[in-house]
Amino acid sequence: MAEHFHAVVWIDHKEAKIFHFNATDADKQVVHPSDPHVNIHHHANSIGSGHAAEDQKFLHAVAAELAKSQAVLIIGPANAKHELVKHIEAHDPAIAKIIAGVEAADHPGDGDIVAHARAFFKQTDKTTAQKV
Repeated sequence: MAEHFHAVVWIDHKEAKIFHFNATDADKQVVHPSDPHVNIHHHANSIGSGHAAEDQKFLHAVAAELAKSQAVLIIGPANAKHELVKHIEAHDPAIAKIIAGVEAADHPGDGDIVAHARAFFKQTDKTTAQKV
């Protein structure tokens, strides 16, 4: 895998698709949680929120992949993208510094994810100094 300056991660609770890319090339990694089928619902007269705790190993594995880049865009549906950011801020402050943006995205195809990230960074790179 070639070293790329930029990365984008599309994340939900079942998987994270991570693309390291440049203008013409993209490498993809997929990270899965240890148990992607956990579905806990709130029941009446029960203690707690009824939500499963976040899979810290999953979030850590995603963060480790992002550490290979100098600028990161995080996208995805619902809360998983925000949970990843909170995990990174708490456990990987160096990676937190390279997060360029967090955006909502439903379930785009791989090509759409990379195209969106290229367009995002085309705009942000004009105003951000790149360090190698």
